Amino acid sequence: MTDGDDIRLSDEERLHALNVLGEHYAAGRLDGDEFYERSGAVAAGRTVGALREPFRGLPGGVPLREEGGSIRRVGDAAPQPLAKQEESSPAAELESLRHRGKVVETVDGVILGLTLLVFLVLQFAVDWSWAWLVWPSLAVTLSVPRLLYHFGDEDEKMYKELKKADAKSRRKRLEQAGARIRELEDKRDES
Repeated sequence: MTDGDDIRLSDEERLHALNVLGEHYAAGRLDGDEFYERSGAVAAGRTVGALREPFRGLPGGVPLREEGGSIRRVGDAAPQPLAKQEESSPAAELESLRHRGKVVETVDGVILGLTLLVFLVLQFAVDWSWAWLVWPSLAVTLSVPRLLYHFGDEDEKMYKELKKADAKSRRKRLEQAGARIRELEDKRDES
């Protein structure tokens, strides 16, 4: 037992720990059975020390810390970098596709925003009648990040499917986590 492990938790602090555990579940670090078991232990925990086991093996550890006799919340379950994998592994390939897709998606948004801004400035501030020429240039400008990141049409299609599947899976896990947290809160209210 470490210093502060015997400090008692408030309902709000336990709820914070449950929410962080739910984030770990939504991120795929826990399966349904593990989440169910660990969330029950968190809901029943009365001290900071009681949360050590349910958070064992999860990035960030217990999301509450003792400081000067009081409890401080620690951030959310931020995604951790993946361990170095072989470049040719399917997991590494998927991670590369996700990364390249996110970069291209972000750059696309920046390019579209800047193009709109340039058009508005040229059209209305400068009153240049040829301002419409910025729009056809988009085809060339949007292709640059795709060339730089080797992100072809097939990659874009797979990225969109992967993104949709990830969102669906995350939504399902968040709904399950929310239902479990409500169930545990109802039990607490009954006692």
